[in-house]
Amino acid sequence: MLLEDLQVVLKVAEFRSITAAAASLDMRTGTASAALKRVEAALGAELFIRTTRHLRLSTAGERYLPQCEQALTLLERAKQNMKQELDEVDGELRLALSSDLGRNVVLPWLNAFMDKYPQLSLRAHISDSTIDFYRDPVDMALRYGPPTDANLYGFKICDVPRLLCAHPDYLAQHGTPKHPAELVNHNGLLYQLHDVLHDQWQFSANGQHFPVKMISKNASNDGDLVRRWCVDGRGLALKSSLDMAADLLSGRVQSVMTDFTPTATELWLIFPSRQSITPAARLLRDALKQHCAEVLTQLANANLLPATD
Repeated sequence: MLLEDLQVVLKVAEFRSITAAAASLDMRTGTASAALKRVEAALGAELFIRTTRHLRLSTAGERYLPQCEQALTLLERAKQNMKQELDEVDGELRLALSSDLGRNVVLPWLNAFMDKYPQLSLRAHISDSTIDFYRDPVDMALRYGPPTDANLYGFKICDVPRLLCAHPDYLAQHGTPKHPAELVNHNGLLYQLHDVLHDQWQFSANGQHFPVKMISKNASNDGDLVRRWCVDGRGLALKSSLDMAADLLSGRVQSVMTDFTPTATELWLIFPSRQSITPAARLLRDALKQHCAEVLTQLANANLLPATD
């Protein structure tokens, strides 16, 4: 019995569909169906009850497949441990990245990582949408904010201050706000996800909180476009300091209203399970931590980050 056939069977059980399992494994439906038949023939039992519309586990499948999954997990773990002992780093990294952070910050880091480990291959999924590990072709996601699903596992990369930013020409034309109350006179460059407009900005100073509902002519579901609008002088943007680092350090934009601190965020590398964390993924995690620390140190040395206690 081939291990590859067992992997197909587990995918069929996951999706309850041979067609969907084949698509997730990038193979033809007929190939997946043949793999399932070979496994059932070797076992002498049907693992699924098939009807014209549905496919569900049989009694034999309910007993066999959990043990099969455990066995494959142990084999994969043993293989990865052996590679780690031999200092081998190979395989495929299927990584989801947000649009702005991925394109403008992390891409050169990934290129350097791939150059260091030439046996690796990379599949980058660029999107600001929420990742579904069972639907999207990714094994890990670099995202702002910790995992919200208790079934997921993640590594915190760093704390990330947010900054209120604008182009100098915009400030010269519209004035520089000094207090959150003055933001009602400015155009907010807003992020929108799944029809939810993030127009509530939060600031704090001296233990007080200042919520602001922004007025906006510009909103997008693409964080990179929000940043570009800011660089083009279209208004004020509340953005991650990592996303805006190059623009801040070059002077293309400047941080404003620095006496009031926006709510910070965190950067996490998220996985669907602990078993999916390979040696290559751990090396990538360490590289991301190092690069982020270097960028945040540059911003701090340039006095571009809010003071911390």
